Amino acid sequence: MPHPPEPFRIKVTEPIQLIPRHEREARIRTAGYNVFALRAEDIFIDLLTDSGTGAMSHDQWAALMHGDETYAGARSFHRLRAAVEDIFGFKFFVPTHQGRAAENILCAALVKPGQFVPSNMHFDTTDANIRARGGRPTNLVIDEAYDPAIPHPFKGNMDIGKLRVFIEKVGAGNIPLGMMTITNNAGGGQPISMENLKAVAAVYRSHKIPFFIDAARYAENCYFIKLRERGHKNRSVREIARELFGLADGITMSAKKDAIVNIGGLLCMNDEKLFENVKNELILREGFPTYGGLAGRDLDAMAVGLYEGLEEPYLAYRLAQTAYLASRLNEAGLATIQPAGGHAVYVDALNTLSHIPQSDFPGQALAIELYLEGGIRACEIGSVMFAHPDPETGRMVYPKLELVRLAIPRRTYTQSHLDYVADCFARIKTKASSIRGYKLSYAPELLRHFTARFEPL
Repeated sequence: MPHPPEPFRIKVTEPIQLIPRHEREARIRTAGYNVFALRAEDIFIDLLTDSGTGAMSHDQWAALMHGDETYAGARSFHRLRAAVEDIFGFKFFVPTHQGRAAENILCAALVKPGQFVPSNMHFDTTDANIRARGGRPTNLVIDEAYDPAIPHPFKGNMDIGKLRVFIEKVGAGNIPLGMMTITNNAGGGQPISMENLKAVAAVYRSHKIPFFIDAARYAENCYFIKLRERGHKNRSVREIARELFGLADGITMSAKKDAIVNIGGLLCMNDEKLFENVKNELILREGFPTYGGLAGRDLDAMAVGLYEGLEEPYLAYRLAQTAYLASRLNEAGLATIQPAGGHAVYVDALNTLSHIPQSDFPGQALAIELYLEGGIRACEIGSVMFAHPDPETGRMVYPKLELVRLAIPRRTYTQSHLDYVADCFARIKTKASSIRGYKLSYAPELLRHFTARFEPL
């Protein structure tokens, strides 16, 4: 498929450099074979994450100059509040320094040891924040999500039957909140349909379970709804978003994604009592409720970025760019999650490195090989990130998907960069059988992928 033309002109550039192969080998060895431990100057093309790594617009940079650094009641906060109320429609909100801070505060306010939190698929920080409170995150996504080759248009949907059975099994009183992640990051950046969100909301509501959305990539999800779901073709993305958020009791959001800022997050809700508890937690952990761990200039950039992330020409380009990279990889014989997601392309590591068992971390092996081949940094989303011991049996539970995520920063890389990535993968494909697995030499209990160290087998 053709690469879409960028709906912007490039005004500022940043130099990048590909260091020689022998230097890459030394850098990854020094990093304990963990790409998170590499330095920025070690990287040529950085697809580790799309979180806070995009390029801000001239309007966002201009907004920084309006930043009001008043400790309490800053003008920047009120400009952000106006945008949040306009787009999301919730009664109360607090800013946070990023999405995981919003999750931390929400879990501190609601989750108690032994309780369960269902979702379609929790991503890493949500999963860890629930576990850190003694909770049990539970994934109830549809079965199609676990087959990378099935071209289901809404593979992020929750299985309503599974949800009803789960609530009946554990009891609504043991579920302090229910969640949905849009788009579904752990399952390939796949969208959720409006029909499914309505059904999920109805089930939660019938059991009086508060419903919170992880809204990090809500704008991309709304554009998928516009493109793929009957009855939404002629609606604006903003209209779809307001209907979507009207189904929920609140959201957590990393603004570093669809608000296209380098730092920032939101926690919104309709429950005033919960809001009072959240404010107390926020003051303890993040700062005063009108700045939430952010500078005033960051609040202003977020207020502008929330609107820019909803612009439909930008969203059309964003989704088409991701689809372009997926098509190039597929042409080279690499299996990716189908159809392409919104923010990233997910390579099926089990398919590419079928000789490496999950206990030897094939996703990590593929991510390391990609760095060695082309100086490209990507993120493993598989057994390093999500394997965990069963709390009842102690046996290791491995995820059903073993992926390498190529997260595309917003408004940052061009077609030639993506072509280079595809060419590097094509070369890896020809020597896949010679790639070895890895073993852990150090790992913390939670979120081990960030700081773990490995040794080649």
